[in-house]
Amino acid sequence: MTKICSLGIEDYISKLTKFHGNFAPGLLIGGYMVDIASRNMTQYEFFDAICESSSCLPDAIQMLTPCTVGNGWLKIVDTGRFAISFYEKKSGEGVRVFLDASKLENYPEIKNWFLRLKTKQEQDKDALVREIISAGDKIYSMMNIVVSPKYRGKHAHSSIGICGSCGEAFPEIDGKICRACQGASIYQETRPHMF
Repeated sequence: MTKICSLGIEDYISKLTKFHGNFAPGLLIGGYMVDIASRNMTQYEFFDAICESSSCLPDAIQMLTPCTVGNGWLKIVDTGRFAISFYEKKSGEGVRVFLDASKLENYPEIKNWFLRLKTKQEQDKDALVREIISAGDKIYSMMNIVVSPKYRGKHAHSSIGICGSCGEAFPEIDGKICRACQGASIYQETRPHMF
């Protein structure tokens, strides 16, 4: 396989490295996964994506498809598995592609990286990249799937209210106070900063 979604391998690596901020093996592997899934979704005009990892894979999807977190066509459901699914928006029918650990015996660099058998410092990055390219699509598996209705499509926007606790705007569907004030705050401590 000399191309990933019509991009030459070197061009793909260069573009995705700029997009991601640095090169990571998961980006290259993600490109192959997106290519495999895309080739198997040609019967659909539009599709959505689910990424089962929050590391690397979402960027491969966002760069190679119209599916982004921002437009709602890409959902990240972090199961901790290195897998992606592309599916038709309404029916949920699609494909799931994953890096298959059972296919890595002939690819020791990929196996060491994927199963973390060697630390990052012990890995030979150049050998790993060569091995990923050499493996092509031989190290992945694909299955037909139907995505659960709860993950299909976009969720309707609710009306916006003002939180009775913090005074910030939030979706009223969450209750009388915002999710942060209900205990989902991502900050240890907040202090207003006056401009």
